[in-house]
Amino acid sequence: MTRTIPIVHVVAGDPIADGLATSLARPGGNVTGLTVTPSPEIVGKRLEILKEATGASRIAVLWNPARRYPYIDLAQREVNASAQVLGIQLRVVEARGPDEFEPAFAAMVRGQTEALLTLEDSMFWLNRHVLAKIEAEHRLPTMHPLREHVEAGSLMAYGPDLRDLFRRAATYVDKILKGAKPAELPVEQPTKYELVINMKTAKALGLTIPQSVLLRADHVIE
Repeated sequence: MTRTIPIVHVVAGDPIADGLATSLARPGGNVTGLTVTPSPEIVGKRLEILKEATGASRIAVLWNPARRYPYIDLAQREVNASAQVLGIQLRVVEARGPDEFEPAFAAMVRGQTEALLTLEDSMFWLNRHVLAKIEAEHRLPTMHPLREHVEAGSLMAYGPDLRDLFRRAATYVDKILKGAKPAELPVEQPTKYELVINMKTAKALGLTIPQSVLLRADHVIE
């Protein structure tokens, strides 16, 4: 990491855990910007929306243990607490790479899983088309953190708007070019969220999305 050229990150996971910042309020180094991880409470909201959209009571949570950091631990606690409130039976499933997707989904099918929630991970995002294909093969309605998953064919997503994060990054660049020090520019979390639903996928799954959910959607893919 350069010590002379300022760096503005846009979709960092956990800047503190990754050694990019000493704190969000005062990064302290030559790197600042925005994170893609919102407050862990959003995971509970995703679970709530997924249950409302599908009526599922047996839901699996897919995560990547190869990339474990504080946010994921908090998210897991949040999803467990929300599941208890919502009366959902959770099954935690792991996948460290795309080669482990098939075994993970096979385990979900054996456990009679009715729907799937994925936790934030760049590996899932990079392999979103593969995931969407496997979800369709196993007829498993899935909630993801980002809209790109839905555009790839998954059922739904609720999370930060990446385009908004990139637009906000321009503000950091402007401030730094005018003399501001990255060490003193607070790292910001997402502020704009969107619920995206793929109705083509819902139809293929034989799923009728309730109007109560559709009316809250920011974008519906027909």
